[in-house]
Amino acid sequence: MPKPKTKPASATIHAVVGSDEAEVKRFAAELAEKLTPPGAAEFGLEIVDGAADNAEQAAARIRSSIDALQTLPFLGGAKVVWLKNANFLGDDQKARSASVQSALEELSDVLGRGVAPDVTFLISATDIDKRRAFYKTLVKTAEDIQVFDRLDSGRAGWEEAANEIVRTHAKKRKLQFDEDALGLFVLLTGGETRQIDNELEKIDTFLGKDRAVRVDLVRELVPLSRGGVIFELSNALAARDLELALTLVRRLLEHGEKAIGILLAAIVPIVRNLLLAKDLMERHRLQRPHSPFQFISAINRLPASATDHLPRKKDGSINAYALGIAAQHAHHFKVDELTEAMRACLEANVKLITTQLDHEVVLTEVVVKLLGR
Repeated sequence: MPKPKTKPASATIHAVVGSDEAEVKRFAAELAEKLTPPGAAEFGLEIVDGAADNAEQAAARIRSSIDALQTLPFLGGAKVVWLKNANFLGDDQKARSASVQSALEELSDVLGRGVAPDVTFLISATDIDKRRAFYKTLVKTAEDIQVFDRLDSGRAGWEEAANEIVRTHAKKRKLQFDEDALGLFVLLTGGETRQIDNELEKIDTFLGKDRAVRVDLVRELVPLSRGGVIFELSNALAARDLELALTLVRRLLEHGEKAIGILLAAIVPIVRNLLLAKDLMERHRLQRPHSPFQFISAINRLPASATDHLPRKKDGSINAYALGIAAQHAHHFKVDELTEAMRACLEANVKLITTQLDHEVVLTEVVVKLLGR
């Protein structure tokens, strides 16, 4: 998601950076078009290609940018200098070279003194080391900094941020996701902006006047990834669908997934979340939510003493989205059933690590203990 520093109307130094390559390129292109003086044609935008093959070439591109910034606009007008797709601001050998660092120091000096009022500088980069002096110069001198970092789907709570990205991009196409379809779409695309846009375009093309996106359509059009199968397995477990759950376990094993990975990535998290959600709902008389966000709101209204045992993100906030999904299905289970299922997961973990028992048999036993009535 973008994190703007400020957005003054008269900004003369702009930076668009981050690890989300698709978003950086899209936003930088839109910004360059917006900043280019109307009617200036090719004289209003001077692009310096920042994609250098080596350190020598990178240093030359930086000095070309400096020359462009110090050259007055044609016929006394205004112009934009765009150092585009710079790939020498990270932490690789090219970026660390003495020639590149020397050239960046020169550029920092120019930016520190300020560019001419009729010259606007735009820099875009998808790999930037925020510890280095040049980035700190950008922070000090750029009136407008936009940061687009790719979501880390391995970190707790990434789904909430991915939900917002999908909703924002879908809204531009007037697509309306129902909750189940949105959840599956997020898992299948993994928060990758480029894939989100590609799959939304596919759905947009497929749909006619009806702009509603339902889970069956997502299953049909969006490729089923490992994350998608795990999501489907979690749903099958939560919905207490024994036959489908066993089928998905078998499919994951046939596709080379490790049994311990299936246990820890799909089975244990859903059992734990179901148990936590069920316990919260019974102790605090919370109603079954219509959506995960309704349960998040309910959790936020509880006193701190009631939630201090819940899983946390790195920023200390509650990882509530997964609990919200579990709360929608918790009515299928009793607390003692889920407690026994957690014990079964622990036993299965020990068996998978310390014995030679057939892995499918071990996982089947856990699933049957959880879902068998």
